[in-house]
Amino acid sequence: MEPVGSFHPGKSGSSHFDPIVFVKKPRTILRLLCWVFSMVVFSSIVNEGYMNIGSERLLCVFNKNADACNYGVTVGVACFLGSMCFLVLDIYFPTIQSVRLRRRASLIDMAFSALASFLWFVGFCFLANQWQQTTDDELPLAQGSDAARAAIIFCFFSILTWGYAGLTALALQTFLNLFQNFRLFADNLDNSTTGYQDNRSIPVANGITIVTTNPYHRPPPFTGTLSLDPASLTPSPAF
Repeated sequence: MEPVGSFHPGKSGSSHFDPIVFVKKPRTILRLLCWVFSMVVFSSIVNEGYMNIGSERLLCVFNKNADACNYGVTVGVACFLGSMCFLVLDIYFPTIQSVRLRRRASLIDMAFSALASFLWFVGFCFLANQWQQTTDDELPLAQGSDAARAAIIFCFFSILTWGYAGLTALALQTFLNLFQNFRLFADNLDNSTTGYQDNRSIPVANGITIVTTNPYHRPPPFTGTLSLDPASLTPSPAF
């Protein structure tokens, strides 16, 4: 969903999809990074984020707090699926003809990106705090320490990719461009359909002012006066 340069979108099926150009776009690169970071977070917690010490019950490596592991897995899976959905939307976005649908898609993208950035920020603070409170006695032989550190680090990276410096900023820029192009299109439409004279004063040097007149002036209807002369209505005599 790159910022569009014109108000009119391309017709459906008229634009050729180039995978190489699409992959090189900054938005696509950020989507893929978000997808990878989310996968690293939830896969690290699922694979090595739980341990059992002298019992069959699995405990979370983050201070034995199950809520920390559940939060990381939930946000990671949600952002993983969201990245895939919006990546598909980016592919079909140039073929959308309706400007209203484009604006709605940009708003949804911006809202989801901002929400994801906030959730990753909360997850980073939560996991880092619980990991700081975890003692060495709770992790024999440093079990799951690498997975915990990886989850915390990639939570921080996800804040950047989803946040102000990433997808949220790009979605906001796309929406503002669509809104600005819509206003320009509406102004041009009003100027082309109006039938009144457009006089503009242009100041020049030596105190002289030039008044320019719209050459496409259409006079309003019924501007002339209609006079009825009784003499002209009297029929002339026949010879």
